[in-house]
Amino acid sequence: MRVLLIGANGYLGRFVADRLLADPAVQLTALGRGDDADVRFDLASGSPGALTRFLDAVHPGVVVNCAGATRGGARELTRHNTVAVATVCEALRRSGCGARLVQIGCGAEYGPSQPGSSTAEDAVPRPGGPYGVSKLAATELVLGSGLDAVVLRVFSPAGPGTPAGSPLGRLAEAMRRAMQSGDGELKLAGLGAQRDFVDVRDVARAVHAASLSAAQGVINIGSGRAVRLRDAATTLARVAGYGGALHELDGPLRAPIGHPRGDSDHAAPVAYPYPDGCGTWQQADVRTARDRLGWRPRINLEESLADIWMEAACRI
Repeated sequence: MRVLLIGANGYLGRFVADRLLADPAVQLTALGRGDDADVRFDLASGSPGALTRFLDAVHPGVVVNCAGATRGGARELTRHNTVAVATVCEALRRSGCGARLVQIGCGAEYGPSQPGSSTAEDAVPRPGGPYGVSKLAATELVLGSGLDAVVLRVFSPAGPGTPAGSPLGRLAEAMRRAMQSGDGELKLAGLGAQRDFVDVRDVARAVHAASLSAAQGVINIGSGRAVRLRDAATTLARVAGYGGALHELDGPLRAPIGHPRGDSDHAAPVAYPYPDGCGTWQQADVRTARDRLGWRPRINLEESLADIWMEAACRI
């Protein structure tokens, strides 16, 4: 099976590439903006015609799109998350390769959920910020393209390589600084939010399964369990061996999520109370992934946090 992977150097793309390369039946070609891509191409500025010519030359059976942006203004997010996907869909429609498309979506497309509920694929999406809006628009483009396509709505990815700007990445960095300075007290803000964390290696397994399946439409990829960030911080402290006190500051999520004692307690607020636009609660209903992909999450959050901490600790 010849697979074209777009965004192989991104957070999720690196693990998807590793998973696909481990399958001896897969012949992988990476397309991206970096110098180490097999083919350099910028989806946000490249033309569908140019991408079509490449598809006709390579003739992949599956195209996996892991490319996109998670931060930036509405214009930048739209360019990288929506316009780029429009380019992929149009190129696939023009090409004679007949490739299947596996598009990586996100849980932020749903927006806030009722506390205690599990969000299934038939929920009406109401994204609460520009990132979720840009990803939802991409999903609608894929679903309306007429292609053989599936969208994997990944909830909150965690594990090795977690970006420093993510909630868990900021937690680990705040704890690293506290341990490095010998601070016995760590003040943390925004820990009331509950999110469905899924390990990036499990996400890669889901992408692999989706590439081999005939499933179409939207499929949630998550753990099926919401975890309060406060509980994640406690687990991270245990994994890290941090014996100091954890004190939660009042107020909505701030950037950064934590700082050692003595720093200002008044970090500049972000544009949205919860930057992902998902409010206080999100939990995926993952039964469709089980039934249609034969996929279940295998790696628990404590293992994901241990890997996050191992990387943070190397910076001490």
